[in-house]
Amino acid sequence: MPARVDAWGCEALYTPMAVIDLSAVILYDDQDRILLQHRTDDAPTFPGYWSFFGGGVEPGETLEEAAVREAYEELSYALKAPCHWLSQRFSNAGRAYAQHIFLEPYDGAELILGEGQAMKWFAPNETGVLLMSAHARAAVEALDRWLAWASADVTGEGD
Repeated sequence: MPARVDAWGCEALYTPMAVIDLSAVILYDDQDRILLQHRTDDAPTFPGYWSFFGGGVEPGETLEEAAVREAYEELSYALKAPCHWLSQRFSNAGRAYAQHIFLEPYDGAELILGEGQAMKWFAPNETGVLLMSAHARAAVEALDRWLAWASADVTGEGD
């Protein structure tokens, strides 16, 4: 086991934790609402929570390829040009994760729920009452600020 020197100069034994990569997708519409998934009550992680569509990155797959695959598996939706917007780290049940969030404007194509118990469009400021993980809530709050900035910039209100 590798040794590490802590802040007081003492060696401490530690086991590095492998980080599991996840790709997530946030579709947003022309009203700046975002599509969220209500996870099933028997989901292996965050059961019953509202979250983003997405999942694990498979071996040999890029983060974007994983986002495209997950959107199709979970929504029957073909992403056109996903934009990598945010990466965030979190831990759950003794595991470390890096979630990579991709954004795409929704084009109006049919959505078919393939995973979870429900999906629904929300304005970011409507999500406060939802059961969400801390990292998902932080991402929604950051996205709300980003959408407001982007909207103001496009309309000239940000000048």
